[in-house]
Order: sequence, then structure tokens, then C-alpha cells
Amino acid sequence: MNSHQTIKYIQDLFKEELKSIYPPREIESMIYILLEHLLNYSKIEIQLNKNEEIKQNIFDKLILALKALKKSVPIQYIIGETEFYDLQFKVNEYTLIPRQETEELVHAIINENMVNAPQILDIGTGSGCIPIVLAHYITGAHVSSVDISEGAIAMAKENAVLNKVSIDFYHRNFLNWDEYAWEKEYDIIVSNPPYVKESEKELMNENVLAYEPHTALFVDDNDPLIFYRRISEFAKLHLKKGGKLYFEINEALGLEMIELQESLGFSSVRLMKDLSGRDRMTSATL
Repeated sequence: MNSHQTIKYIQDLFKEELKSIYPPREIESMIYILLEHLLNYSKIEIQLNKNEEIKQNIFDKLILALKALKKSVPIQYIIGETEFYDLQFKVNEYTLIPRQETEELVHAIINENMVNAPQILDIGTGSGCIPIVLAHYITGAHVSSVDISEGAIAMAKENAVLNKVSIDFYHRNFLNWDEYAWEKEYDIIVSNPPYVKESEKELMNENVLAYEPHTALFVDDNDPLIFYRRISEFAKLHLKKGGKLYFEINEALGLEMIELQESLGFSSVRLMKDLSGRDRMTSATL
């Protein structure tokens, strides 16, 4: 082992090699995430043990991670996991990395739920972050979740086991929902569907474009509300009276979303802002 393979050496190496790609605070955050993950140390332990030598197998993994970060691979994919609403989730190329605004969406649902042991349907499973958090925090909730990607469902099933919750997962193309049998009526339907217009691609970060699944992100400019319309039509038939429909939305399409849902007969359609003050969520009542 080289005498320079210390925690401090790794920290300095990452800062030097990545300074032209990421801001300093982000580099620092990524170093901590990697060291906590690979060494099983807390932040304090990392600071206290800066001169400790790193075992060769872990050092090699850190160098591989550095190479991946240089190619803009998201840190969550490198370590294969992320935290969402205080729970741990595995992620891979079939799943989007859960975002802050999605945490705000599930927070609203948990806080506003007035139903004892509600029936909940999540549309667009991804990593399973929405259905798993709702199953974990809403007592007695019966949660089902649908996705077009078998890879996403396989990952979400692992995450459900990891977080000790029971969810019914279905592999279905929800745009053709009327081709399937649906037995249940739901108290809550929620979706974070693809909503980034193809024309908005050029505004997005390279690491998102290169590594996150496009089927979960993008929608045709000619009909950017297609998923919202189909899901709202489904909700009209399958929500219980007084049931709630929640969406995460494209901030540019707030007013169109309100018009769409009101035209289908939903009442109390609300546009909700995220912590940055952008229109990112809606809720509506049947």
C-alpha cells in the first residue's frame, strides 16, 4: 500500500481533479457521501481520521468513482443508493433519482390524508420512492403502484423489502389503462409522470441527459399533458367520492393543468409551490 493513500489524500485528489466540473461545495458533499458509504464512517469520524490509510480495495473503488464523476455520472448511481424522506433507496439506470420536490409532494399527501387505512394508487413507480414512503408513513395504507418499466419495478420491489413495506406492483402501460381490469376504487391517486418537453432537453444538465431514463423524463411537445389527461380520466372513474388526485408537474404548465382538471369535473383544484416558489404540484378532489 502507498503511504499516501489516506483520507486526506483522497479529499485533496477529488478537489483537484473535479474543480473544473463541479462547484467546491458539491465536490465536498460528494467526497463525504462516498467515504461514508465505503468506510461506514460518519462525517465526524472522517474528519477525525484524515491521516488514516485506506485499504487498497476501497481506494480502488474511490478511484473508479472519481473517473465516473469526471464523466458526470450522478453520485447516487455510483453508490447505487440515495436517501428520500428519511428512508434509504437503491437506484439504477432504470430509475430516476428522487428529487426534493417529490419529497414535498409526498409530505403534502401524508399531511392532508384524512382517511383511515386509505387505498392509494401510484402511477409511474420508478425507484418506488412515492409508494414506499406513503406505505411507511400512512398507517394501514393499502398501496398499489404501476410502471411501464420492468427494470424499475424490480428495483422498487427491492426497495419495498429494504424498507419493510408491502406494495402491489403492476407492470402496465398506463396510457392504455382501459385495456386492463381495475377492481379497486382509490382514496388517493398520485403520479409524477414524464413532463419535461423534448424542446426543454437543451436546458437540462448533462448528467441527467446522459444517465437518467428518458422514458421517465420526456414527453412530446405536441401533447405535453398526455399523461395528466389519461391519469385524470382514469381517476374520474376510479377515485372514491371525495378522493384526492395529486400530481408533480412541469412548472410551466400550471394553468393548463388547472384548466384540464376542472374541465374533467374535478373540484378544489390547487396549484402548489415547491420550496423554491415554483408551481410544481397540483391536488384535486373528485
